[in-house]
Amino acid sequence: MGLRAGQGVLRRKPIEMIQDTEGGKGEQLTRSLGLWQLTAIGVGGIIGAGIFTLAGTVANGKAGPAVLVSFLIAGVASAAAAFSYAEFAGLIPKAGSAYTYGYAVLGELVGWFIGWDLLLEYTAIVAVVAIGISGYFSFLLGEMGVDLPAWMLGAPGTGDGHRVDLFAAALCLLIAYLLTLGIKNAARFETIVVGLKVLVVLVVIAVGFFHINTGNYSPFFPFGASGAFTGAATVFFAVFGYDAMSTAAEESKDAQRHMPKAILYSLLISMVLYVLACLVLTGMQHYTKIDPESGFSTAFKSVGLSSLADVIAVGAIIGILTVMFTFMLGVTRVWFSMSRDGLLPKWFAKTHPTRHVPTRVTWIVGVASALIAGFLPIAEAAELTNIGILLAFVVVCIAVIVLRYKRPDLPRTFKCPGVPVVPAIGVVFSIWLITFLEWQTWVRFAVWFLIGLVIYFAYSYRRSDLGRANREISDLEDREGRL
Repeated sequence: MGLRAGQGVLRRKPIEMIQDTEGGKGEQLTRSLGLWQLTAIGVGGIIGAGIFTLAGTVANGKAGPAVLVSFLIAGVASAAAAFSYAEFAGLIPKAGSAYTYGYAVLGELVGWFIGWDLLLEYTAIVAVVAIGISGYFSFLLGEMGVDLPAWMLGAPGTGDGHRVDLFAAALCLLIAYLLTLGIKNAARFETIVVGLKVLVVLVVIAVGFFHINTGNYSPFFPFGASGAFTGAATVFFAVFGYDAMSTAAEESKDAQRHMPKAILYSLLISMVLYVLACLVLTGMQHYTKIDPESGFSTAFKSVGLSSLADVIAVGAIIGILTVMFTFMLGVTRVWFSMSRDGLLPKWFAKTHPTRHVPTRVTWIVGVASALIAGFLPIAEAAELTNIGILLAFVVVCIAVIVLRYKRPDLPRTFKCPGVPVVPAIGVVFSIWLITFLEWQTWVRFAVWFLIGLVIYFAYSYRRSDLGRANREISDLEDREGRL
């Protein structure tokens, strides 16, 4: 297979051209992440607001005790996409994740479209999560009797005297700083913090287990089976994160073996914790009395364990902090990969001379997410997320099916089971969830997409490395034809 795999916007970067080839042209990232560091990054991206916020929200108003069924449904749907990501992670262990996979199988425009969309989605997720942490931080300070000036406690319009969410903005810059220290040091921090987060969740589950009243499980489906499915649409956004982790494939010591395992391990660990946490939450307190915003805090207070509320708040802060790390890592690696391929200026792909991380894009993303977190209310910031990640799932699942039939000869360290049925489940479920999104989300997506199209045809189409290589081949063929 030569360089000219397809023409125009459908040209594809051959798998052999982008497979792991150390010392190749362009900037390179350092391979230093082991299996459990990758798994920790994945768990860090999955477990966060899902346990401490969404579980209570869905239990109270959508599913009741069947919230655990909602998580299981979402987990099965997410697993369908996870299997597809795992196959590609072993096959193409390079930075970029869905962008790179789409570029290789479905063409340059599809790859650009997914990469461009993830730049916004991942950055917005970092900001949304930072705002969420800021709320818990304010709660803890209030419990300690510390009163901060109103101007620094939230975005304009979110409260009297609010001018900026200073803590949220500072957190975004802190995560950017950690990522510029080098992937080995940054991953070490993430692994330690994820360990603390899992420990807090396990303590909450273990203590709460002894205060379960089985009568609270009745009725188990108070909103019917449809309530459990509606809840699944809500909690689905708490069971991905491995997609951002997969962007670090180029920094894995043995990506072809470790990346597929890390994707599946991180989802499995997270789902076990989610199900156990839901059992404890709905068993400790009747679903009608669960606080939608601070479910576990109110549940523990209801059984006389209010002293654990502060521990839960700390756990929430730690848990959500790791989500910021995973998604900022993801957006910087997608941006780095697109720039290295020439679809965005090569200046962005420049890595630090000794740490070998893309410091330029890391600081740009850090500042951008800080501005969003500091000056936009959480509801408006959240509306920038979701659709791009679901579309990335659709692209990756379709690409697995296409490549399995077009290139069955490629050596795969992991194969998605049940092709084409399992990837098709991922496609159908992702499209179904897209229908739940508000029309404002579609408008923002359309605007961002149109901006991306203008940039692609004005700059990227002619500047991409693949486009230049194909033109050189065409020019050579023309000269030879005239001889």
